[in-house]
Amino acid sequence: MRSYLAVLAGQRRGVLVLLLWSLVEGVPALLSGRLVALAVDRGFAVGDPRVGVLWLVGFAAVAVAGAVGRRQVYRGLGVVVEPLRDALVTEVVRGVLHGGRSHRRTPDASAVARITRHVEVVRDATAGLLVQARGLLVTTVAALVGLATVVDGLAWAVVLPVLVSLVLFATLLPSLARGQRALVLAEEDTAENSGAVLLGVRDVVACGAQDEALGGIARRVDAQAGASVRLARSAALRGVVIGLGGFAPVVLLVLLAPGSGLSAGGLLGAVVYLGTSVRPALSGLADVATTVLLRLVVALRRLAETAPVAVAGGDLEPAGADVVLRGVTFGWGERAEPVVRDLDLALAPGDHLAVVGPSGIGKSTLAGLVTGLVAPRAGRVLLGGVPVHLVRPEVRRERVALVPQETYLFAGTVRENLALLAPDADDGALLRSVEAVGAGVVVRRLGGLDGEVAAGGASGLSAGEAQLLAVARVHACPADVVLLDEATSSLDPAAEAVVERAFAARGGVLVVIAHRLSSALRADKVLVMDGGPALLGGHAELVAASPAYANLMAAWEGPRATAG
Repeated sequence: MRSYLAVLAGQRRGVLVLLLWSLVEGVPALLSGRLVALAVDRGFAVGDPRVGVLWLVGFAAVAVAGAVGRRQVYRGLGVVVEPLRDALVTEVVRGVLHGGRSHRRTPDASAVARITRHVEVVRDATAGLLVQARGLLVTTVAALVGLATVVDGLAWAVVLPVLVSLVLFATLLPSLARGQRALVLAEEDTAENSGAVLLGVRDVVACGAQDEALGGIARRVDAQAGASVRLARSAALRGVVIGLGGFAPVVLLVLLAPGSGLSAGGLLGAVVYLGTSVRPALSGLADVATTVLLRLVVALRRLAETAPVAVAGGDLEPAGADVVLRGVTFGWGERAEPVVRDLDLALAPGDHLAVVGPSGIGKSTLAGLVTGLVAPRAGRVLLGGVPVHLVRPEVRRERVALVPQETYLFAGTVRENLALLAPDADDGALLRSVEAVGAGVVVRRLGGLDGEVAAGGASGLSAGEAQLLAVARVHACPADVVLLDEATSSLDPAAEAVVERAFAARGGVLVVIAHRLSSALRADKVLVMDGGPALLGGHAELVAASPAYANLMAAWEGPRATAG
């Protein structure tokens, strides 16, 4: 919100121009009813139609002036809105890609796509506010001033219903805001779950989990539909409330006019004010508040929630390689729903942990916490007894290694790629790591350590072969703590098993963000994250204690047992 207001403040001149043209646009609302009243009382009602027509011509002239003002408002809109959009997109992209705040080591393109979607909402909503809210404010004030000059003693009959309508509408806004936010979150959840299923369709079919996967998507679609229905019901109630403020004044004026001394022209002028200015303004206010303002507030809040917590630097030295999490809670923003909550975990050198759970539940966020790339909102993440995000960056990079699912190789020799994290390693050490993870065939096909690798692995390497080189690179480095964040997703199960066993035999702490549940069978400990309190234990222990884990494992092992 601060960034949003700061950017708008930088467009003061454009906003001022819009306001000046708004005054021109508001002239018809100020004079319309008055001119109609004069046309009746001084022209048609006294038998002088020429005077009446002249007043109506004046009415037409001010209407044309208002149309010119509105046209100029639209022409000047881009001067304010487009710089706002550009500034917000620049800030978001810089923060995610270059600010070092992403929970992944690599640029998080999915986060950029998700967040910039909200930027587009902010842009459109701001344009809506500048066009509609501005116009409503000018029109309403002008119409009420003009109306007061026409009805005089009956002004209360207009003001009272309008105020009651506005108060009732204000009481609806919190529920409308909750409904709009629930719909946004439901849409995001549906998109994220559907994308995860499509990306993992091979494994879904392999373990016979088609029904479960489709059921998960169906539940989210139903939740999204339910959120849409609830929001529509609130919007319908909004229409009733606004109708009260729009039509009740007309009814009261018609009933009270005969005994009030109000002329026929005055009554007709009041009806013109109410019908052409006040009632449309109230209806527009409701539309702006529920379809524009609420979307703007929700989008700005989501931008704040998806902005990762900045991590402060430090200069501490860890005394050992133990990894300890104590009461760790983390969410992507101060008011965001935590994706990790009250997590306790202790890992010593030699421990092999597998982390399992559905996509989007916080497994990769846990990797970011352990590596110190993000700091917890509550609790502590310790490496060797000190907060990991306060460890000297160069020490942390040497002691902790993360292998993400996205594989990046750079143009150079195989040796240069493998020695990136271990520049002092000799050829023998690099080749031992290559053979340990099963990458020997790939390296030999490339021509050995002197073979060339193109940028991005464009040397004819498959995604799985590129992942083998990436894990060999980390295997050769001196890190005491290694996290494999679905780093073997493009390998077949046999090759994946070779990689995990190689890292387990290497020593230190190994954390595997599981791509396949077979990773849990090879681990000493399993951490189950399913949206509730995380469960930690051995495989057999969790099968007995966690129905969710037991069901997932049964779904995974069933087709394999049948095939055997």
